Amino acid sequence: MPLDHYVSQVHLRQFYSPALDGKQMYGFRKRDGHIFPCSSKDVCRVQDGSTNEYLQKDRVIEEFLKTIEPNYNTAIAELRTGRASLDAVYVVAGFAAYVTSCSPAAMRVHAGPLRSTVEATGKILDASGEIPKTPEVLGGKGYTELIESGIIKTTIDEKYPQALGIDGIVDRVNIWGNSAWDILINEHAGNSPFFTTDFASGIELSDDPRIINRLVPLGPDLAIRIRPDLDARDLNKDTTFKAFRCRLLTPSRSEVRVINRTIVRCGEEFVFFRDNHGWVEDFLNKNRSFRVEPVTREIKTPTGYALVSTIRVKSTKGSG
Repeated sequence: MPLDHYVSQVHLRQFYSPALDGKQMYGFRKRDGHIFPCSSKDVCRVQDGSTNEYLQKDRVIEEFLKTIEPNYNTAIAELRTGRASLDAVYVVAGFAAYVTSCSPAAMRVHAGPLRSTVEATGKILDASGEIPKTPEVLGGKGYTELIESGIIKTTIDEKYPQALGIDGIVDRVNIWGNSAWDILINEHAGNSPFFTTDFASGIELSDDPRIINRLVPLGPDLAIRIRPDLDARDLNKDTTFKAFRCRLLTPSRSEVRVINRTIVRCGEEFVFFRDNHGWVEDFLNKNRSFRVEPVTREIKTPTGYALVSTIRVKSTKGSG
């Protein structure tokens, strides 16, 4: 069984450190704050991670990655010039879409709305008498009471949301490739480089509650902000990206710090970085107790429930 990388090695190698002979980078474990040297082949990998038996072709995502990974270095070299060809847009949007669909963080987060849907459906069936109560010896409780009291829990096979993500990955590339991008050139990379993580992205709220901006680090000196355009869902999926537009930004040192804080907080278990400056460990420790969580609001309607799902960065302190 193969060890599949859910964050591409070509991405991680961009963060290799001269202090480690250019052959490794620094890793930071969010659970306990441990810093360690590592190579791209040693992290962000899962046994048979790209295999998904819910799909007719269980390793179809590998075919998609063959169009992304060999072209990654060329694409980000182009973005460093402040320009973006259609090929570069496809590659970077594809990389971001893959990580946010297939990484453990993505699978966990995308299981949340499915769990809420199952539970809402169960409550509707319970209210109509379709689900019998437990035997009296077990308390005679109904499904709704058992769920809301936490006595029973709904478990989602996280390979299923991964399958949905893989099946819809071209749609995500289409939307993001037909959206507005900020190309972020970090002129302070010498002492304030961008970080990356095992989620290789961060989320920002926008003025539209339906839209989450995506921060994608591409190297210590380069990142992009994708501001999704929901109208892109109606465009043809021909990867010509007719609605793509971009602007070049050079964030200040304080803005770089805010971007890094977002990236670190959205990491699942690990942060990776090129330079272990004196301020880095303290900064990482201040922002390690966070991660992306699914948030679903349940609204009762005359016929059942309406579910509104999104994602937010939340503290992990005190969580089980």
